[in-house]
Amino acid sequence: MQLQVHKAKQQRPGRITLADDVFAVAYNEPLVHQVVTAYLASGRTVNKSLKNRSAARGGGRKPWRQKGMGRARAGTRRSPLWRGGGVTFAPDRRNHARKVNKKMYRGALRAIFSELIRQKNLICMEEIAVTEAKTKAAVALLATLELRDALIITAEVNRSLHLAMRNLPGVSLIDVSAINPYSLVGFEKVLIDKSALQQVQAWLSLEASGRSDARQDGASKKTRAATAKKAAAADKPAPGATGEAATSKETDAEAGQT
Repeated sequence: MQLQVHKAKQQRPGRITLADDVFAVAYNEPLVHQVVTAYLASGRTVNKSLKNRSAARGGGRKPWRQKGMGRARAGTRRSPLWRGGGVTFAPDRRNHARKVNKKMYRGALRAIFSELIRQKNLICMEEIAVTEAKTKAAVALLATLELRDALIITAEVNRSLHLAMRNLPGVSLIDVSAINPYSLVGFEKVLIDKSALQQVQAWLSLEASGRSDARQDGASKKTRAATAKKAAAADKPAPGATGEAATSKETDAEAGQT
């Protein structure tokens, strides 16, 4: 498939050829939802921690016997109903991260990019740059493309562009290494330069993913082979051990005959 590439100074736009296995796949909404929620859960931090009845100090002895006291039965002084007791449903500092496989993560990104292109919300530009590190330069750049709520993706960090874009509401600037599913679905438009788009294609292509998985499988096979070789070497008897065992058996036999 092909995508239009905008150029600066009102030049005639060009076109770029993209791989269908990356930018023309079907939109898998359950997969995208799972990856986005996992991404948000992994960034969640819990700073509050309280003690429940089992974590509160004391309360090991029954306050009074079960019957014959004329009072309500009680088993511990650290009940949430008592003063100084634990907290009911106390929050704790647990890890909320969810595991997502690499294939699922890349598949979700391919689905998001493909849907952005289908809805004409992905805009490719030859080069995203400003003449000076001023907000008015960034406003002028976005005005030429009629963008207000946009995610801007560049191939590498550009300090001048960062300084120009940081004060604009509804605009976020990231590089290719910081691409994530939550940012891609959180903006109305996505503006990306040509070199960054080529890097994304090389990263998400099925051939690159297959080579990466093959390298990992090869490394794991080598590790397993080395481990098996060490185990076999450990089980193998030392040289001369068999001869020494036979000599000791013959000595024991002669001693028995004597």
